[in-house]
Amino acid sequence: MKLLYFAWIRSKIGIAEEEVAPPTEVTTVGALLDWLAARGPNYAEALKARAVVKTAVNQEYVDPDHPVHVGDEVALFPPVTGG
Repeated sequence: MKLLYFAWIRSKIGIAEEEVAPPTEVTTVGALLDWLAARGPNYAEALKARAVVKTAVNQEYVDPDHPVHVGDEVALFPPVTGG
């Protein structure tokens, strides 16, 4: 699974992207975020305001109950504002 991190999420985690192999029980976006937050303090800090973290799976916005699979591309980013 390819993970992409954007804006302050990238800054807090310390990398822009990575390939991961979550455990088989990680079957939804919400479970993936829980697993990531448990990987270390930088992940926990980046994901502590989970209500504002937006997630896209294969370039489509999704909810926390959306399924994830091996081979998916999952992007995590904060809300985007413009002016």
